[in-house]
Amino acid sequence: MNSSTQRPATLLMRRLAGTLKRHLIGAAAGDAVGVHQARVTSRRLREAIPVLSTGLRGSKAGKAARKVRRLTRALGTVRELDVTLSLLEALSATPDVSRTAVEEVRATVAGEREARRAVMLKRLEAVDHDKLGRRLASVSAALEQATTEPWRKALGSRLLERSRALTTAMDAAGHMYAPERLHEVRIAAKKLRYGLELAFDAGVKAAAPHLRTIKGTQELLGTLHDLQVLQTHIAATQIGAASARPEARAGLDALAAHVEAQCRHLHGKYLSAGPKLREVPAVVRKAIVPQLAVRRIRTAKMTLARHAAAASRSSR
Repeated sequence: MNSSTQRPATLLMRRLAGTLKRHLIGAAAGDAVGVHQARVTSRRLREAIPVLSTGLRGSKAGKAARKVRRLTRALGTVRELDVTLSLLEALSATPDVSRTAVEEVRATVAGEREARRAVMLKRLEAVDHDKLGRRLASVSAALEQATTEPWRKALGSRLLERSRALTTAMDAAGHMYAPERLHEVRIAAKKLRYGLELAFDAGVKAAAPHLRTIKGTQELLGTLHDLQVLQTHIAATQIGAASARPEARAGLDALAAHVEAQCRHLHGKYLSAGPKLREVPAVVRKAIVPQLAVRRIRTAKMTLARHAAAASRSSR
């Protein structure tokens, strides 16, 4: 197979590797955007590496995946606290919320964030970025040299698995407001989204509208989860303020009630978006995965045609 038929997968790996390297510079400096983007890219790589490296020889895919997984873990807690601080900033401008209560919670979160940031930076320093770059480059090189595309079948299987997981998570969540089960829906949607992004990059353009559906619901559930994390910090501050003046406790109680109301509102929006999200797994099974297979067959036919043309030219 001509190397050009491998280009989408090769270019995808190179692009993700370059994006990770770029954002790790900001993350190492403690920049909130860099931390977020590096973490998101690491998650995309964790989805891409096992799929794209299927059947490859001579790559360091396993070692690359383990290093990327360590990065995701190192960046996780700080990112979560950055989001909590952003939510508190927005709440401080809300008329019905006590600024004093917000500042009390913010002080607790900011202190934890600094401690976690120190741990994150130490973990990032322990990662050999050059070695990680070489591991990722080895996967790209192996893709470039491959003569078949077994990753397409692997991606199809992964998409079917992710689709079933999303349906199962939505069934378990039902219509009740259950934070842990809604978080499982969010995780399942995110994993399916990353798989569909791979399919889109592989040439399945029909994945685009379903990516938008998943992204919208994922962002909604992500905001809901962020508010639920904030609730844990508010609760911790309330415990610490148990002996404080009544007005201080009342401010924290009002803040907690305000955040709870936001959570309930977002849950209602999720229920409204649920039917459309439920359609995605069926589309993946009936349309997206078959298109991956069609692409594989088409590539094989193109290869045979090129070989036949080359043989014809050489016989003249």
